[in-house]
Amino acid sequence: MRAYAAWFAVLMGVGMIGMWAMFFVAGDVPELEAEPIRLGFHLVAEGLTAVMLLIAGIGVARRRAWARSAYLFAAGLLAYTVIVSPGYFGQQGQWGFVAMFAAFGALAALAVWAAMRGTQV
Repeated sequence: MRAYAAWFAVLMGVGMIGMWAMFFVAGDVPELEAEPIRLGFHLVAEGLTAVMLLIAGIGVARRRAWARSAYLFAAGLLAYTVIVSPGYFGQQGQWGFVAMFAAFGALAALAVWAAMRGTQV
């Protein structure tokens, strides 16, 4: 199950970076002009989440001593994202994204459980 936790974190980190890249390439970030400061802070938070997920996932896969703490920190950052982001998409009526974030939340809870099983990560 630790393998699941590691892969989940790495895939979520890569996925977050990929999703934002896709939005920017498609020109689908209207807040860039309307709310640049808020968007900037949001991008820093999402970027930190993605990077921490990558670091924690790799740490869990390699069974590093610091991995459990890093994973919990990254999971907390991800929890914030999967709670806040659906509100943005729900406000726009994009219910597919809302469902996607709900699924990510459930999968994240399973990943934390998997990462915390046993005495070592």
